[in-house]
This record gives sequence, structure tokens and C-alpha cells, in this order.
Amino acid sequence: MRIAIVGGGISGVTAAWQLACHGVRDAVLFEASGRLGGTVGTVRRDGFVVEGGPDGWVSEKPWASELAEELGLGAEIVGSNDAGRVTYVLQGGRLVAIPDAMRMMVPTDLSALEGSPLFSEAALAAYEGEPGRAAELRASAPEADESIAEFVRRHFGDEVLTKIGGPLLSGVFGGDVATLSMRAVMPKFVAMEREHGSLVAALAGKNPSAKGSVFTSLASGVGTLVERMVAAIPSGWLRMNTSVTSIRRVGAEWVLAVDGAKEHFDALLIALPAHVAKAMLEPLSPRMAELLTLDASSAILAGLAFDEDFDLPRGFGFLVPEGEGSGLLAGTFVDQKFPGRVPEGCRLLRGFFGGELALTLAGESDDAIAARTLRELQELLGPLPTPIFSVVRRWPRSLPQYSVGHMERMAELEALVDEQPGLWLLGNAYRGVGLPDLIRDARVAAREIAG
Repeated sequence: MRIAIVGGGISGVTAAWQLACHGVRDAVLFEASGRLGGTVGTVRRDGFVVEGGPDGWVSEKPWASELAEELGLGAEIVGSNDAGRVTYVLQGGRLVAIPDAMRMMVPTDLSALEGSPLFSEAALAAYEGEPGRAAELRASAPEADESIAEFVRRHFGDEVLTKIGGPLLSGVFGGDVATLSMRAVMPKFVAMEREHGSLVAALAGKNPSAKGSVFTSLASGVGTLVERMVAAIPSGWLRMNTSVTSIRRVGAEWVLAVDGAKEHFDALLIALPAHVAKAMLEPLSPRMAELLTLDASSAILAGLAFDEDFDLPRGFGFLVPEGEGSGLLAGTFVDQKFPGRVPEGCRLLRGFFGGELALTLAGESDDAIAARTLRELQELLGPLPTPIFSVVRRWPRSLPQYSVGHMERMAELEALVDEQPGLWLLGNAYRGVGLPDLIRDARVAAREIAG
């Protein structure tokens, strides 16, 4: 059996590694660029650990941690510094802490909201009154999918949506809560509403950190996952700087056009961004391509390393709601979020740009983007020293938007894929955007292929 994997991001690399683990002898991983891992990559310099993409994963999803253990990286697994886990929201030009004991936009303890300057009396009253509306909310839960904005508004009103719901979800998905699908993005909250009506009642007393750190990473950086897998993949499988220009189904085989030649395979895993996969699938199935018509947001990340200490607000970082006047979408106080990221007495900050501004900045030099990031951070944090170095990464169209109806569209797409023997679609356009989701899907596909 000969297997093709098109795309060398975390999904493609994980699938190749899993196939090798199962003793598959003939597979090829095609990657159009000169590096593997996609958005996952770690820069290690002068004692700093700077992530060029995701800095970790949500601990409650076990699949990334399981992979790390299997790769012999158990001793490298580190949890976030949750004793100092505070996230801020920019409000009126100043950073205001999100109250303790929150799970996304829902308090697990209403008393934690007391004295918070983030919410008005009206918003606090909406929180306090939500449990009393449990029967009404459960009865009125829509049968069809709805946007995150509609869901949050029904439970808590516009202010909670604007001040915390929107920024939190935009910080994760880089999208518009008015169009993001509630069922695809936050299915557990949908299930809570159906069972309890009230989200506050459903989460009462459930401390987000009760089972350990909320976030998990590796001491040497998330990039170590990719590096360790690549080292275990047969080198003959890796075809770098090689683009697959088209695919066709001919009899029982998949025929790929590669560098002007045709190559034949028994199974095909497409692990490409949604818009690239769409173009590749169009000749095979126009309906598949239509279902892959997803909006996708862009991001720019800039990490700034400082060789001196200075005061920062206690916590993990901040989010910026729309209309607050900052160009940043979010910022991370890296050395306070995870241990061991900087040498003693040093600091590491990351700034994120998204949306239209990310597209505008993409054509600027790394130095210009780093300088812009420093200026934006100084507007919020006060004077900062000059960084000793910076790391800038551009991720165009990297965050697919799961708009309302996404689950139904993906169910139809999956049925069409099942009609094509030996075809699998992997990546962040389908069943989750986080590292654990991508790793889970890739391993499941590889296991099915290997039998």
C-alpha cells in the first residue's frame, strides 16, 4: 500500500509519524515549503524559548499530552503558572482584570464578580438573574445552530458579549462572534443549556483549575513535538519544497501531479489549509469544494525578548475588544504564563495582530512589525526597554471560521469523503482548531489506513 500525505503542518507530520509507528513502509509526505510543522515552531535563543505559533494546548483535551508521552517527552511536559492566572481586558484605555473563577464568559462563583470594575450594575444583575431563568432558557434553546453572539446575548446581554465574550473568542479563533457557530466552537455550553438552562447553575462550584493547570506546554517549546516526530519519520518519505498541483481518482488509485510528473497512490491524506484543499478538490467534487468555502482570518505574531526585568501586571496577558483603539488583538506575558521561558531577570512578551490590520502589516518588514508591536505594548503597559531581539511570524488565512451551520456542512462533507475510497481530509478546517484536535484526527486517520 502506497500512501500520500499532502501538507506538512502538525496534522500531516502527525499522520506520517503514526503511519511509521504502525510499520507502513511506503508513504510520501509532500510539503511545498522548506520546513515542517506549519504554524508550530519554536525559536530557542540566548536562553529564551519563543513560540512562533501556539504556545501550548488546553489541558482538558488529552491528545497532545498523550502524544508527548509517547514521544518520550513526559519529563518536558509543563503546566501553566495558574497561581498567577489573570487575564485582562482593555477597557477605556486601561487593563481591567477578568474576575477569578470564570470559565470563558461564565462565572463559576457569582461572588467572584463582587467589586469587579469590568461590569456595570446592569451586567452584574444579568449574571445574578440568569439562574432564575433556567426553565425559560432551557425551553427556548433553539433546535438549529446559532451564533456565539446570539447565545451569549440570550443568557447575559450585550455588555457581557462586548466586554468579555467577544474578546475571549476572538482571541482564540480570530473571528467574529456574530458569525461563529455556537455548536461547532462551544458545544459543551450548548449541552449545558439543554440540560440545565442556566450556565451559571451548571458551572457553579466548578473551579477551572481544580484538575490542574488549564494550559499545558513543553519546557523546550511546542516545536519539540514536531522535531521529535520528524526525527522518527523515514527520511525517504519527506519531499520538501514540492507542490502537488492536482489530484485525480483513476480506477482504484489516486494520481497526483507532482513537479510535472504523475505519481500513483492507494491512499491520500490532504492536510492543507481549507482554501488550498478546496482548489485541489474542485475537479474531483464541486460540492466538496463548495462545502470548504470557509472564511479564514489572518494573524501576525511578534515576540519581543528583553534582557532586563520590569514591572508587569500579574497574570498571563490581555485581550482587546473591538473599538478600544489598540491595533493589537491580544498580548501574552510569556514568562509569567509558563515557567522556564526566559533566563533569570529577563522578560518575554508576545503581541498579536489580526483581521484587516494583519493583512495590512503582512507586507512590512520584520523590524517594522516588531517596532509597531513595541509601540502598541507601551501604549498599554507604559515605557518598555529596547528588546534584544524579536521573532515575527505571519500566518495568512490560518484560522478558518466555523460559521453558523458548520457542523451540518462538515457532516455532508464527511459523507462525500466516505464515497471516495482511500481519501482523508485533515487540518483545522473540520473538527477543531487546537493542537489536540489536529493530533487526534491525524492519528485516527493513520490508524484506519494502517488497519
